[in-house]
Amino acid sequence: MTTTTASASVEIISYGHLHGSAPEGLHIDLDLRHHFRDPHRVSPQMRSMTGRDLPVSRLVLSTPGIHELLQATALQVLAFLAGPSPSTVCVGVSCAGGKHRAAATALALPSYIRAARHGDDDLEVTVTHRDIDRPVVHR
Repeated sequence: MTTTTASASVEIISYGHLHGSAPEGLHIDLDLRHHFRDPHRVSPQMRSMTGRDLPVSRLVLSTPGIHELLQATALQVLAFLAGPSPSTVCVGVSCAGGKHRAAATALALPSYIRAARHGDDDLEVTVTHRDIDRPVVHR
């Protein structure tokens, strides 16, 4: 188990590149645009859904490689927290619009971080969705 101070925390921000630049201050940035399934391209009825919806989440989290990416990211977070100045580690998770892949992956990441910490729930992990409520971008 990794030891952290009480001031250490993790902030996960999902966002879409089509709605603006990446948030500032990210330590880790996962860009899902090119390697992971876009749910509304697989199933048009998912276009109006978000990563909070079970069909979208299931599809995103069934993409080959996503679990390995989440496990590796959790280990990266722990490495930052173990550094000499533990504080807030900011993780960006992005896709094109920020509604589907990024949101579902950002929502799954806290459980991977907790698993990597062997169930230690003392770490504060927050998830913010910058663009989840914006309209779907037509490309």
